[in-house]
Amino acid sequence: MSTRVALRRAQLDAWIHSPAVQNVIMAVIVINSITIGLETAVHGASPAARLLHLLDHIALAVFVGEIIVKIAAMGPRRFFSSGWNIFDFLVVAVALVPGAGPLSVLRTLRILRLLRVIKFLPSLRRVVEALMLSLPGISAIAVLMLMIFYVAAVMSTAMFGQAFPDWFGSLGRSLYTLFQIMTLESWSMGIVRPVMEHSPWAWAFFVPFILVSAFTMLNLFVAVIVDTMGQMDSTSQQDAAAPEATADLPQQQAEGTTPTESTRGASADTPAVGTGSAHSAQEEISKTNPEALAGDGDPIPARLSPTVPEGGEGLAELLAEMRALRAEVAALRAQHDDAHR
Repeated sequence: MSTRVALRRAQLDAWIHSPAVQNVIMAVIVINSITIGLETAVHGASPAARLLHLLDHIALAVFVGEIIVKIAAMGPRRFFSSGWNIFDFLVVAVALVPGAGPLSVLRTLRILRLLRVIKFLPSLRRVVEALMLSLPGISAIAVLMLMIFYVAAVMSTAMFGQAFPDWFGSLGRSLYTLFQIMTLESWSMGIVRPVMEHSPWAWAFFVPFILVSAFTMLNLFVAVIVDTMGQMDSTSQQDAAAPEATADLPQQQAEGTTPTESTRGASADTPAVGTGSAHSAQEEISKTNPEALAGDGDPIPARLSPTVPEGGEGLAELLAEMRALRAEVAALRAQHDDAHR
């Protein structure tokens, strides 16, 4: 029974996430967003308004059905583990709020359905994900900017509050005026020049504030977001390269090589590993120390026969073993000569 339920869930999941169904849902989202905008331009009792209201209910039924199918296919735990699914659920749930009473203002949030299109467009989804990931860095910059605004508001209230109470009469008014100056909206002719008529040195306060708040901080915000998007690109490239390296591993194992050996490369003077390795080792010993193998033709004990590490450990390990074997053979040869004397 559980296998049959799992199979049906997999079929529902594949169907609801199929490109055809996703394209239909995206088209309904766009059409519904247009109809919500048209509702603001028609009379509440006109036939056009009733038609738009009917289309809105049809779109809402489609969205509710989509949410129900997704929860049935994915399960509640898996469904609510995704931030995009939670966003879809909340946007659709807002539309189910009654149209009368104190909560009727929430129905204006129906237009947020248009933001669901972001989920279907990878480029927009990438930008939104970058913004969400950059929130820690942005929050740190926002705290720094808040400190700068607070210091500037206290100074401007103390310096210009008596002469210009409408702009700098209190801490709150000074904060709002400084925010207007930061946006560069009528900052020169509207605020700074009138202040300079009363205090000619006022430019020494406002110009550095504009440079810090309007240019430096804005560039810091952009830098944090761009850095986050660069990290996302590098992470996606690593994730894309990992399956390719894993897919090449069985082929390398079938060929008898590993990634370490392939990077190491094959050397022309590396001795062969296998049945002919012992014979090659004996030739090497005979070249380097002929007297060690010359004499009465006594065979070398089996335990002294050169052994080659399995798996091709390399020329350095083989030569080190041969040197140790040569020294042991020479010692045995000397003992044999002393015994015959």
